[in-house]
Amino acid sequence: MKKQLNVLFIEDNRIEIMKMDSTISTLKMKHNITEARTVDEAFKFLAGKEDLPDIILLDLNLPEINGIEFLTTLKSSDDLKHIPTVVLTTSDNQKDLEECYKIGISGYILKPLKYSDYVDKIEIILPYWGINELKKY
Repeated sequence: MKKQLNVLFIEDNRIEIMKMDSTISTLKMKHNITEARTVDEAFKFLAGKEDLPDIILLDLNLPEINGIEFLTTLKSSDDLKHIPTVVLTTSDNQKDLEECYKIGISGYILKPLKYSDYVDKIEIILPYWGINELKKY
């Protein structure tokens, strides 16, 4: 059964945030999207939360601490490592891809340049996680 997801979207680029908001609206999805523009904001959101996100969408190119450093910390936490994390990035660097999978991501999606292609990818990602059996801790 499809469910409404609680999504933590970690992205510093305002245009990308607007693109995600527009995509969710266009697709008439009812997911709860929480935006964090920095890793610090993301960890503050995750700290002490009893109602953790169902999925994290993560950009790798973030200010101060990059996405790979965030992943390393996230996946080393017994309280947080179970949260499926999908990288949503412009980086097609093979080293980044391999490192992210070694750390334990659930997917690696390249942001396309065309908005319609972006919508198509989000239309696949979020419904999948909406029917996937997610373990609540």
